[in-house]
Amino acid sequence: MAKPRREGKTGDAKRAQGRGVKLPATVARRAPKQAELKYVPWNTVELEELNPLLQRQLVVGQDIMIARVLLKKGCIIPEHSHPNEQLTYILEGTLKFWVDGKEIVVRSGETLAIPRNMPHKAEALEDTVDLDVFNPPRADWINKTDQYLRKR
Repeated sequence: MAKPRREGKTGDAKRAQGRGVKLPATVARRAPKQAELKYVPWNTVELEELNPLLQRQLVVGQDIMIARVLLKKGCIIPEHSHPNEQLTYILEGTLKFWVDGKEIVVRSGETLAIPRNMPHKAEALEDTVDLDVFNPPRADWINKTDQYLRKR
């Protein structure tokens, strides 16, 4: 039985180069920032009041953000878009979304995935608690420059 041939990294690189595959450098120029482990009970996170019908809490990771959003019945989130991919999971209540010309009703236990830069708006059909997950984290929410949500 023939022994398998070991070529090592040089042989691997030559084979990959011949196939047009780009291999990463063997040594990074600078190490990426180490992600921080966080344990965050929601009752320790600031509850930010954006307007009388809308509150939220944020937890921000290195490349992702989760928001716990509390909407009173009748709360309208005006049409907007952002360069962040968004996943919305409804914990309690119901939200009606208008996305890409479609009306979509999302109820407790259901999820909606909204692609980057896709205009959307929402209305709380009843008191609602939802989790919104964004990649990357939303700078306008972190910096509190999201005036479209802060109208009284």
